[in-house]
Amino acid sequence: QGIFGVLADDATNTLYACSGTFGPPPAAGPPPPPSTLHVFDLGTGAPKAKYPLPEPGAFCNDIAIDAGGNVYVSDTNNMLVGRLAKGATTIETWAGKDGALGKKGGVLDGIAVLGDRVIVNALMASKLYAVPIGADGKAGKAVEIKTDRVVERPDGMRSFGATDLLIAEGGGGGRLSRVTVTGDTGKAVTVKEGFPDGPVAVTVVGTTAYVLEGQLGLMMNPPKAGEAPPAPKPYKATAVEVGKP
Repeated sequence: QGIFGVLADDATNTLYACSGTFGPPPAAGPPPPPSTLHVFDLGTGAPKAKYPLPEPGAFCNDIAIDAGGNVYVSDTNNMLVGRLAKGATTIETWAGKDGALGKKGGVLDGIAVLGDRVIVNALMASKLYAVPIGADGKAGKAVEIKTDRVVERPDGMRSFGATDLLIAEGGGGGRLSRVTVTGDTGKAVTVKEGFPDGPVAVTVVGTTAYVLEGQLGLMMNPPKAGEAPPAPKPYKATAVEVGKP
């Protein structure tokens, strides 16, 4: 299994990480282990807990936390959002069972919390969705956030202040964009272009965003039998000044 989304929560000294097996299950042999949310001590790296995702074929991709300490994960394969309520011992399927987050193949990916809503993006469908968090913790009706320009192949996403999202876009040659969300609409502004190796993640420290390029093209299209692999390239994290929210 590989490690995909990670989230460091300084407030609780906790590191969250999604594990999963990329690609279809093997034709023979035992099935891969279930995709799992792992919890570590942020300071020491010691494992604290692990929570398998509940749905068959689930793929844990990214993580977000709300103000109450509830943890949300995107299930890429099933177009669902899972929720680990604070103090719970299992992840529940929280949103998307009604198909409101798109059909399979849309690749549910980045996830963030803005106020009392969970925001998720669908990479292949190039869409953003908002799911209200009810007073009882249950998911409200999901709606699509209509942006003033297409946010192309959105991947990693983090909240930035009370109303904004920073999104790593695979389209347009690779971009870091800032989307200001007002109700069910969004205004997208390009912060920086030119991430040719595929921006897949973004996180913010102070006034600096760090954008990671994942070289997904090589993973999605590996060399065929008999073909020489391309020359290896270093993975890059690029610092981009974004100011205060």
